Amino acid sequence: MENKILAMAGLARRAGKAVSGEFAVEKSVKTGKAALVLLAADASANTKKKFLNMCDWYHVPVFECADKAALGKSQGQEIRSSIAVEDAGMAASMVLKLEKH
Repeated sequence: MENKILAMAGLARRAGKAVSGEFAVEKSVKTGKAALVLLAADASANTKKKFLNMCDWYHVPVFECADKAALGKSQGQEIRSSIAVEDAGMAASMVLKLEKH
């Protein structure tokens, strides 16, 4: 299941509908572009708390999945703690898969 989510996140990135990294994800959430945020399971406690609170405030679904290396690899990067998916349709499909998991 995790591989499907990461593949979809990679597809969103290639379509220009996903951003990664703390600052880019924070901007995406605060400007209302983010439809879903994925957090690395091994992200720091402060990072998790920051994004959980921010996403709760802005009503953006947030899920923990994979580790930083796997999230980064899905985005063509080394390591990433967070990814924001900005395509509503793709995000909705990912949320359904994540909720079943």
